[in-house]
Amino acid sequence: MFFFYAFVNFLWGLIATPVSMSLSRTFRLLDVPGGRKQHQIVTPRGAGLVLWTGYLLGSLLNANPGVAIPYIATGATAVFLVGYLDDMHPLSAVKRLFFHLVAAAWVVYPIPVPLSQRILLLLWITGMTNAYNLIDGMDGLSLTMAFLTALVAWWGGNPATWLPLLGLILGVLIWNFPNARTFLGDGGSTLLGFLCASHLAWDLFPRFFGMRFPVLLLVLFLVGGVPVMDTLIAMTRRVLNKRSPFSPDRGHAHHKLLDLKFSKGQVLLLLALFHLVLLGSGFMLAGVYLFS
Repeated sequence: MFFFYAFVNFLWGLIATPVSMSLSRTFRLLDVPGGRKQHQIVTPRGAGLVLWTGYLLGSLLNANPGVAIPYIATGATAVFLVGYLDDMHPLSAVKRLFFHLVAAAWVVYPIPVPLSQRILLLLWITGMTNAYNLIDGMDGLSLTMAFLTALVAWWGGNPATWLPLLGLILGVLIWNFPNARTFLGDGGSTLLGFLCASHLAWDLFPRFFGMRFPVLLLVLFLVGGVPVMDTLIAMTRRVLNKRSPFSPDRGHAHHKLLDLKFSKGQVLLLLALFHLVLLGSGFMLAGVYLFS
C-alpha cells in the first residue's frame, strides 16, 4: 500500500510541476539571471508549490497518519508560505528565522524528550530548514540531498513516512535536473529541509534520546549531511570575514567544484556520495552506541 502512495505522489510531482510552471509564468514568479546565478534563462519558481500540495495530499491519503502528521503538516505549511512570500517580496533573515523557529517548536512540542534535548532538536530542525535553502544553488542539489536522506531513513524507519516522500521528490526532480525547467524557490527548499528534519525527529530519533548529549549532538550533525556541514562552514567563513552569516556568496561546496570545471553531474555525484557517507556514519554511530 505504501508503494501505491509513493507512486501516486510521484505522478503528482511529474504532472503537477509543469502546471505550476505555467502558473508561475502567469503570476510572474520567475527567477531572472544575473549576479551569482548560473542559469542563463528566466526560469519559473513553482516546484515548491508542488511539493507542498503533494505532501498535504499524501498526508490525507494516509489512512493512519498518527500523531506526527498534523503537527508536521501545519509546521510545513508555515515554512512553505513564509518562503513563498519571500520569493515574491524578500523578507529579512530575522523574520524568516523567527517563523522557522516557531514551526520547529510546534513539531518538537509533543515529542516526550528532556528539555535540553528538546532545545537541541528545535535548533536542529530550524538549522536543517535553512541549510537546504542555502545549498539550493545548483540544479537538482537540494532535491537529491532530500531524496537520499529519505532513502536512508526508509531502510531504518517507517515506510509510511518515507516512501510517499521519496515518490514526491523524484517526480519533481525530473523537472529540476540536469537542466532545471523550474526552481524550488525559497518555499520549496526550506520545505524540503523542514520535512526531512521533522520526520527524522519523529520516526527515528526518539530511540536516540537515551544517548549522552555530546554523542547525540554528533549524530544530529552527521545525519544533517552535506547541507548542514556546508552551511556551518559557510557561516563560519562569513563571520570570520566580518560579514553576516546569512549573506549570500559563491563559497559553497558546489560553487567551488563548479569553479574547478567539474560538470553539474559530477558535482552532484560527488556531493551525493559524501552525503551518503555522512548519513551512514551518523546512523552507524547511533547503532554502535545504543547496542554497545
